[in-house]
Amino acid sequence: MKAEDLKGKTPDEMTGELLQLRKEAFNLRFQAASGQLENTARIRQVRRDIARIKTVQGKATADAAAKK
Repeated sequence: MKAEDLKGKTPDEMTGELLQLRKEAFNLRFQAASGQLENTARIRQVRRDIARIKTVQGKATADAAAKK
């Protein structure tokens, strides 16, 4: 996922995506702890996607506050 892709989404879509990624991160951590995780790189991808969404959301909030 790229930040450019997120800029076209509505805040509700981004929130839904964030919720889905957080659930996936939880499941990946659980799999890693129990030794069942096969793709360890996925944890890093999910963490970075979460950070991207939060960054875009924060920027959108800051832009909205600056316009007022």
